[in-house]
Amino acid sequence: MADQFTFDQDSIERIKRHITNKFKFRLMLKMILPMGHKSRMYITSLTEESCSVAVPYNKRNSNPFKSTFWAVQAMAAEMSSGALLIMYTHNQSESIAMLVMNMDGKFVKKAVNVTTFVCNDGLKIKKAIEETIETREPRLIECKMTGKDEEGNDISHFTFTWSVKARNKK
Repeated sequence: MADQFTFDQDSIERIKRHITNKFKFRLMLKMILPMGHKSRMYITSLTEESCSVAVPYNKRNSNPFKSTFWAVQAMAAEMSSGALLIMYTHNQSESIAMLVMNMDGKFVKKAVNVTTFVCNDGLKIKKAIEETIETREPRLIECKMTGKDEEGNDISHFTFTWSVKARNKK
């Protein structure tokens, strides 16, 4: 019988420290996600349960209707779940493939200032990763996030469905 998988907590803590450092996060975005860097999005909070990502309204992110472009909102919403996946997969003893399989968005109000997206599905993500490692079968994770403006009003709602799969050991 195989050993029980356990997450490397030091790696998780290191990712949380680095990804919530605005300078380090922006440098990472510049290297691997240039559009994220250009949007000026940043992570405001990352715990094992949730992640918050903020994106400002500015000329670069705007649409002709004087609000934050829907794709910029979707990118920040995706990052709020993606950062949780990164936290649970980076530098762990098992290699995990992850891919967005579906996205759904609903827009409630114009985004005309900073919009912050919160994903509270960290423990659901952690469980799916544990299951794919145990079974070697892919798992789908439906992550929901809500974007709110500075006054706390709902701006948009997104659902991203992620697939996670443990890679075969070589």
